[in-house]
Amino acid sequence: MRHLLTVGRRHLIRHRGIVQVANYKPQKVQPPPSPPSQPKPPKKPVSFSLHGESWEDEYNWMSQLTDRVAMRHMDVYMEQEEKYTEAVMSDTERLQSKLQSEMASRLAAELSTPPVRWGPWLYYRRVEEGKQYPVLCRRLASLHEEFISNKSPAAGFDFTSGKKIEQKLLDHNREAERFGGYAYEEKSEISPDHRYLAYTMFDKDNDCFKLSVRDLNFGSLCSKPHADRVSSIAWAKNGQALLYVVTNDKQRPFRLYCSMLGTDAEDVLLMDESQENVHLSIRHTKDYQFLTVNAFSIQSSKVFLINAAEPLSDMTLVWESEANVHCIIEHHQGYLYLFTDASIQGKPVDHHYLLYSPVDSSCSPRNWENVFVNDQQLIIEDVDYCNSHMLLVTREGRKYGLCSIPLPLANGKVGAPLKEFNPQPLPLPDHVSQILPGPNSDFYSSTMRCTITSPVMPDAVVDYDLKSGKWIIVQQQNLLYERTRVLYGSASSISSSQKSSISKNLSGNEDDDITWNDLSDYYACEEYEVSSYDGVSIPLTILYSRNKKKNGENPGLLHGHGAYGEILDKRWRNELKSLLDRGWVIAYADVRGGGGAGKKWHHDGRGTKKLNSVKDYISCAKFLIEREVVEETKLAGWGYSAGGLLVASAINFCPDLFRAAVLKVINFVATCTFPFSSHFKILLYTRYNLVSFAALQ
Repeated sequence: MRHLLTVGRRHLIRHRGIVQVANYKPQKVQPPPSPPSQPKPPKKPVSFSLHGESWEDEYNWMSQLTDRVAMRHMDVYMEQEEKYTEAVMSDTERLQSKLQSEMASRLAAELSTPPVRWGPWLYYRRVEEGKQYPVLCRRLASLHEEFISNKSPAAGFDFTSGKKIEQKLLDHNREAERFGGYAYEEKSEISPDHRYLAYTMFDKDNDCFKLSVRDLNFGSLCSKPHADRVSSIAWAKNGQALLYVVTNDKQRPFRLYCSMLGTDAEDVLLMDESQENVHLSIRHTKDYQFLTVNAFSIQSSKVFLINAAEPLSDMTLVWESEANVHCIIEHHQGYLYLFTDASIQGKPVDHHYLLYSPVDSSCSPRNWENVFVNDQQLIIEDVDYCNSHMLLVTREGRKYGLCSIPLPLANGKVGAPLKEFNPQPLPLPDHVSQILPGPNSDFYSSTMRCTITSPVMPDAVVDYDLKSGKWIIVQQQNLLYERTRVLYGSASSISSSQKSSISKNLSGNEDDDITWNDLSDYYACEEYEVSSYDGVSIPLTILYSRNKKKNGENPGLLHGHGAYGEILDKRWRNELKSLLDRGWVIAYADVRGGGGAGKKWHHDGRGTKKLNSVKDYISCAKFLIEREVVEETKLAGWGYSAGGLLVASAINFCPDLFRAAVLKVINFVATCTFPFSSHFKILLYTRYNLVSFAALQ
């Protein structure tokens, strides 16, 4: 009976299945959604004519910021663009979320800058939890040292006395309350006696930088000086006097004042430059013995010297040269040192050099002598000083070096080649892209801080003790463990054999045993020389994952800038790791107009020669494709600020060469209107001449 029931149930199930199949109606396959239509802004041609040339700009209305109707149209168009972007990228939402999580996990964990020692104090900035802006703090280096954590400067509490050892000097969150919810600091200077802090904050209501002085003993603002439109500041008289420069309504720095703290006396006007093309700036020498006033104009560059002990005394002209040159003066034990790129005997030079002259020189004009014989192969890129040593950032070709020379200099060697001074090389990793000297405020300390950048290494903040040869990595992110390693307090001593090894390594001959948190085992960094349209060699740096490289198949991102004589920023970026790990190639084109190769390299990519920068960039892009470094349909451009102009212009010249662009630039629409836009052409003509205009046709 059970068997019959089972059979009957199975028959019923089969019957029901047949009925279900018989009644099944297959659903129609839904067609894929049609792709969104790309928004098209209205075209309103405007004709331009200049020097016999005429052209039309169909999107000129986008630049009419004061036209309310045009700006409403612009708002509608931008909203359409945003919706179009969301629709086109909708199938990548999961990838976007994953990339965001990856990049967020690599954010540096430090909420504080590494402490900088100056005299008895350690100075640092940190961000408090839940706050938007940082706080400037300090603590005594020797007081209750057992309670001080070098990894967390905010930590430290004396449980015996019940006092926190940290002193807050300037809370930018409170400053934001003073200035309408916004806090932006441009200048800040601690007085040499550590008593006062002078700083300038942006006052958005008055559209200027406002000067304030805070008494660090009491934490209160001083009654004076208070000034608006301040562009530069410098301490004198061991902190009893503050000199500052103010700008006029056209933002030209034109007046120099001296304020005596602790007195009721009015601020004294030391210099009033009436000529409209002269710009003033003030700074102090590192030993606080003198102040230098730079007066730059389109005709000349002048430097005046003021005795810091008597700031109200007359200032002395110590240097004068042609316009648009770099002039920095320092003082060491009775000698002035001038770092400049001014012409020599009327002939322009392509690099900086170092001069010196006794402070008490009676010659008129002052006699300056070369510290080192000019060497075209070994260029001095930067100089820093302490009481015992001179720190030099050097460059041989495109390779950077760092070395020190004892001070004072031996009189018998002055004027000799740099190598005869027996410079002591300091350890550096491979593939250094830039060396940035730190604040190094303590003139009487032999420890000098630098930040070392590289395409294959997170930025390393390094302290070099120039006397002992010891060095420490103060702060550097260790991405191999996805955490930050702070090595403050661990040191390595450089033996004579290591110095020899380091010297060889700086020449590119041999590796050393110095441990850096670099990523060269995982990512390759290669350097090439690309021939541009006119035969000039353009440096090209290529970065890729060793495990993901496939000839002719990788997507690529080409970065360029080429302006203001600035060195292209090739430092490691954590967000690029997500691209590298997915097979992307990151390339950096050091086109003309940028820095790192002398003044001529800069001038050959500016003004009437700006097209050189664009063609250099295009040549590098073609090199990546022709050498099968990047797949020809997967190359993107990348530029910010003036680099946006560079990349946009390259795309307009060769639209089939690039498939995408990452641009961060103001008024990008006007930039893309033409290889060079109408406004840019007219602006260049009004600033230069007919030749400048013709060069852009």
